Amino acid sequence: MQPQNTKNFFLALTVAFVMGLMPISALALEFRSVSVPKAVLYDAPSNAAKKILLISQYYPVEIVVNLGDWLKVRDAQGSISWVEAKQLSNKATVLVTVNRAEIRQGPDLTSSLVANVEKDVVLEVVEAKLNNGWIKVKHRDGASGYILISSTWGFN
Repeated sequence: MQPQNTKNFFLALTVAFVMGLMPISALALEFRSVSVPKAVLYDAPSNAAKKILLISQYYPVEIVVNLGDWLKVRDAQGSISWVEAKQLSNKATVLVTVNRAEIRQGPDLTSSLVANVEKDVVLEVVEAKLNNGWIKVKHRDGASGYILISSTWGFN
């Protein structure tokens, strides 16, 4: 292929992407959380498919593909599987990804320490907006405050 043809090819590809052949929304991350006590993850979008894993209530998952009744999801470890859409909710939660994270009273390191949380703890997102790299969360035991977003996974 000649350089000019290559340039035209990539230009056409870019235009096709921007014009909607590849939806822009596909680029945005969409997270949901498990709404039932235990959600079954499958290797295909069917109840007859192989069951891979059970995940607990409130665990966040990233939506990769939406087929209506079935959703292809990614978990915090990067594994891909399928789950019935009715087992998820729009409740915003995050998973702690560091060995020990701090929940602070305000969105900065100088604020009073509210609690330490261990890796793999799920926290409810109280305010869905970032505040200088911090999000407001609540632990199931009632502790509420701010955590560094870089210490978590599952936030839009």
